Amino acid sequence: MIACIDVAPLFGASGPARDAVDAAIIAVAADSGFMTIRGFEAVATADRAARAELLRIFTLTDESKRRLYRRKFDPARPNIYRGWFPLQHGERTHKEGIDIGPDLVRPIAVAEDPLRELTPLPEESALPGWRAAASTYYRGMERLGLTMMRSLARGLGLPEAQFDANFRDGISTLRLIHYPARRPESLVGISDVITEDGRHITGAAHVDSGLVTLLAQDGVPGLQARGRDGAWIDVPPTEGTLAINFGKLLERWTGGRIRATEHRVVGTGADRCSIPFFFEPAVDAVIAPLPLPGIEAFAPFAYGDHLWAAMTRFVEFRGLEHARKPTGVKAA
Repeated sequence: MIACIDVAPLFGASGPARDAVDAAIIAVAADSGFMTIRGFEAVATADRAARAELLRIFTLTDESKRRLYRRKFDPARPNIYRGWFPLQHGERTHKEGIDIGPDLVRPIAVAEDPLRELTPLPEESALPGWRAAASTYYRGMERLGLTMMRSLARGLGLPEAQFDANFRDGISTLRLIHYPARRPESLVGISDVITEDGRHITGAAHVDSGLVTLLAQDGVPGLQARGRDGAWIDVPPTEGTLAINFGKLLERWTGGRIRATEHRVVGTGADRCSIPFFFEPAVDAVIAPLPLPGIEAFAPFAYGDHLWAAMTRFVEFRGLEHARKPTGVKAA
């Protein structure tokens, strides 16, 4: 069963109520590593209307979507990391969507580094009001992400601002995904796409690479998390909640005190959309051992180097390994 935690006390004063929520979050993070939350309306809105505004992007014409493609899918495009990814047949993962960066809400220092490139976005005339809605959502998720990281810090016995500096100039990704119902032609040449109960896989099993993911679902079931016993557990798409899971980097950073959980998406015969927000540090944020008892020493590294190595294992980025060279940790 997936725990649901009311996080409203996190937005109030310190005290027993907030302490109880911190304890509940860190307990789930250490156990299943997957939860749903409610009561976050003080900083973010992810209701039906907000989701519908964001998902209007999937009403764009094919020609308009092509203008947003990444270079992998259209060699004429300049953008490598941000932008649209179309359906790719012959893969276990069956989805289309777009990855949007922080330039949606603030000016960024554009560099040759693909992690610092601009996001190709729809013209206002094509989707009136969409950019404003997306900006509002992005800012809300940033606030919620920082709130969750502060709660985790307190739960670990660290100062609540332990992680704050890493997220200044962060490169968080807002991803909008459409999982169309699988047709027989999308299954040709693919093995292991039928689940134990006879459903099709539309999102291959994986562990997120980063720190914390805040996921809005559209009401259509399909998301599953793997329990400690190896069984797959349905994550209910309950209105008024977000699904929360933690990434491989946070598991490593905390010496295993926080668990990164494998998850997947299975088809129900209906189209499904989801809106994950990957709360991410700055490209040059230094990941170094935390001041926690028993943490094994490791050489500090730049978040951007970790992210690129991790993301180029996924189908949307596979083959782009050469497009970015590691930067290493900059000297103080």
